[in-house]
Amino acid sequence: MYRRPNIGVDAAGLPSTLPPDSIQMQWGVPIPMRDGVKLNATIFRPKDPTPLPVIFTLTPYIADSYHVRADYFSRHGYVFVQVDCRGRGNSEGTFEPFFNEGRDGYDLVEWFAEQSWCDGQVTMWGGSYGGFDQWMTLREAPPHLKTIVPVASAHAGVDFPMFANIMTTYVLRWMTFTSGVTGNMNLFADDAFWAAKSRELYRSHTAFRDFDQIVGNASTLWRTWVAHPVVDAFWETLAIKPEEYNRITMPILTITGHYDGDQLGAFAYYKRHMASASPAKADHYLIIGPWDHAGTRTPNRYVGGLDFGEASLIDMHKLHQDWYDWTLKNGDKPAFLKQRVAYYVLGSDEWKYADSLETIADETRRLYLDSHGSADDVFHSGMLTSEQPVASPADRYVYDPLDTRPGDAEKDDGDENYLLDQTSDMNQFGGGVVYHSAQFTEATEITGFVKLSAWIALDVPDTDFIVSLSEVLPDGKTILLTRDMKRARHRESLKMDTLVTPGDILCYEFDSFMFFSRLVRKGSRLRLSINGSNTIQLQRNYNSGGIVAEETAADARVAHVTLFHDADHPSYLELPLVKTTSQTAESRSAEAVKPEM
Repeated sequence: MYRRPNIGVDAAGLPSTLPPDSIQMQWGVPIPMRDGVKLNATIFRPKDPTPLPVIFTLTPYIADSYHVRADYFSRHGYVFVQVDCRGRGNSEGTFEPFFNEGRDGYDLVEWFAEQSWCDGQVTMWGGSYGGFDQWMTLREAPPHLKTIVPVASAHAGVDFPMFANIMTTYVLRWMTFTSGVTGNMNLFADDAFWAAKSRELYRSHTAFRDFDQIVGNASTLWRTWVAHPVVDAFWETLAIKPEEYNRITMPILTITGHYDGDQLGAFAYYKRHMASASPAKADHYLIIGPWDHAGTRTPNRYVGGLDFGEASLIDMHKLHQDWYDWTLKNGDKPAFLKQRVAYYVLGSDEWKYADSLETIADETRRLYLDSHGSADDVFHSGMLTSEQPVASPADRYVYDPLDTRPGDAEKDDGDENYLLDQTSDMNQFGGGVVYHSAQFTEATEITGFVKLSAWIALDVPDTDFIVSLSEVLPDGKTILLTRDMKRARHRESLKMDTLVTPGDILCYEFDSFMFFSRLVRKGSRLRLSINGSNTIQLQRNYNSGGIVAEETAADARVAHVTLFHDADHPSYLELPLVKTTSQTAESRSAEAVKPEM
């Protein structure tokens, strides 16, 4: 599966692999934009004068970062162009993240199409910000753009710079990475520095908007972004409108991963396209691997303490090449794309296929939250049961935003076993409730998006929740499956604030969990935890109902949270289940935790 050497000829009858001395480079090529700004490009192409399709990447991370990609595709029948975003690298202008890429992408596509070495067909490559670039360029509808392959695509206002309108300290880390014109990679990669600065913000109870002062980088757009805490017109200008999805006519390949930090963005584009009237949505393919964010471009078998299995190691270069050959050179459709949706099942080390996301699950099962009046931690937990409780006492926890013990106990960024979820650590100071299912009597595949409906009352006008779902293996090891977050004031809409009337029992729908596919083992249990958001990594809500980014210790209010699960207030977890044979499931259920060395 995409591991063979590339030999012979490609779909156009050209040699599929050229030696390095057959490639020529043009460095520092200025490409004019419509406003007169020139973007810097590095062009790699075969010396053979035959016009070829052009693949380009538009990046804020400095074009040289993608030299390996340029080398590969230029030796496999394509022209590959690395372009610095305006204001980055050697490109002119000022870098304003997200807001210029669509127009610049259009101008680049049309400039490439006019060059003698281009056959009139242009496509793009890139993940994360590079995936966003592709969608924004597509939105502008340049005539010579023929296909896109957006990978781990960030979606402004959906998963970056905030998720559920909750910002992270990582945003300023990323802004610093892309500040000025240089790469700043060493500073970006300094986990200890960023953990220390995040912990300083956390311990000092400094207003979140002032984090740039703590870090020492005030030359950013930080204050502008923080001033837009909801999905308002500022962020909506970066979204594709329904009528623009309707006009899409080209094939698309979307790639994301179970643990991809931009998975929600990738799915937002995909789902909105699928809901449109676009005639091309039948040629929109989706791949969901087990990978983290970086693994969507370079798969790694071992991530976060887990072993994804040998089958997860796809050759992404070859997969992209096959897609480009199919859409630009009349080649065969990539063999890997057996159906329109390909997804990897953790725990069984296999790829499975479906015609759509909606046809993956065979059934949806509800597990109701229940307890005997205590769900304080993993040793005194509530239950997840198939029977709806009738007269179950409510559970309670306290979130005190001035209690810094939870954050002080967190490990620094860079923890290599971060997918081995430690829910017991999260609850050692209170601040949450935990529920366990019974042991699974047979291996069971859970694939898709879980949902949680929870009836909750607060004694404050606002607070934040983090919900985690994990598998507790028979030996006690715990594997994180998926998470969701919600700010109480945004329970009805991410576009407006609706503060809570203290004492009201309200239904909170947690419906933004990340997609995952897992063969849960026989003997395993599910663990659901609901916590206050008390961490060095996230913007802290002081529960006052004011502007969260401006709150400090002076605004802090202790939140007493009551979670109901009775006949009138059924709180439940919905699981998408896929039928499988026990024999097959058990035979493929290999050890999922990275072996200790």
